[in-house]
Amino acid sequence: MMNLQVLFFGISADLTKQTKATFILSEGASVLEFKKNLQQQYPKLSQINSYSIAVNESYATDEMILNENDIVAVIPPVSGG
Repeated sequence: MMNLQVLFFGISADLTKQTKATFILSEGASVLEFKKNLQQQYPKLSQINSYSIAVNESYATDEMILNENDIVAVIPPVSGG
């Protein structure tokens, strides 16, 4: 098992009612597996059409493998003008 620090921004923080959390996932878990776990733990995130995941300050693909102590950010779509 590995620990990940998760940061929530914008509406994702509003929906989860927190700005950060600790997640425990299996060693070698991918970003896609993290997203599935995230949706189970925070079903209200389904209200966002899409969101990006960044790992250690770089945008991540679903196939990326996560490592112990990674910092994962949930970044909702940005709107405005």
